This record gives sequence, C-alpha cells and structure tokens, in this order.
Amino acid sequence: MKYEFISNSPKDTIEFGNRFGKQLKGGEVVAISGDLGSGKTHLIKGIAAGSGAADFGQVVNSPTFVIVNEYKGRFDIYHIDAYRLRSLNEFEMLGFDDFCFPESVVLIEWAEKVEEALKGIDYIRIRISSIGAAARKMVLESVPEYIKL
Repeated sequence: MKYEFISNSPKDTIEFGNRFGKQLKGGEVVAISGDLGSGKTHLIKGIAAGSGAADFGQVVNSPTFVIVNEYKGRFDIYHIDAYRLRSLNEFEMLGFDDFCFPESVVLIEWAEKVEEALKGIDYIRIRISSIGAAARKMVLESVPEYIKL
C-alpha cells in the first residue's frame, strides 16, 4: 500500500512516526530517505516512541558517527545511518543481515545510499521532501496491510 502524509512541524512528524511505530509487529525494515534537515531523525524518534522505546526523546539521535544505534522497546530497534558509508560493502560489513529478525525493526536513514543492498527483501520505503519552511511531505510505499495510517 502507498500513503502520503503532510507534516507541518517537527511535532507532527514525531506524532506521525508514533502512530506508525505503534503498528509495527517486528521483522520490518524501513528505508527512510530525504535531504539533510528533512526530518528523518524526528520521524525515527516517533517510530521509536510508538514502538515502546523508553526515553526516546533523549536516546534517539542520528547515529552519523557511530553508524548504528540500538533502542529497546517492544522489540529491538536498530537505527542505521548510512550517510557516511562509502560503499554497499561497508553497509553489509555492519552486519545488516544480523539485525533482520522477527523480533527487531531496522530503520535506515539515508537509505538511498544503500537501497541496492535491500533488493530481494520486503521493506517499507519512506521518502521525505521539504514543501515549505517547516512543512514536509512523506510518501510511504510497500506498507504492509496491517499498518493503517
């Protein structure tokens, strides 16, 4: 399924992520792409909150330098930031396959850099684009039927 959502503020983005995160069952891979400052990390804060991660506002940040952050909620949440990765091989060396199991959710920021490595698996794609000073358009594709937004 495909959805579109307009966010008018970072708060809207976090709230949307929260609704989305509450419906995840585990086993999902979510590929998030968008320009710098488009709201990817705010969306992930919301997803983590909806997935039951404690203190999501303080612990969720962009793992640009550490590449992978892990949060605990109803399941393990792996937050990968592909911004600084120089190749698909680097992404695979992170142990991406080891993060993908039924009791986890994998969230990939800057997914456009590694989408080639995602071929052959089912994943949810979220593209965020700026449509104003604070407004963002989110387009979600390949959303499982059990997620109703």
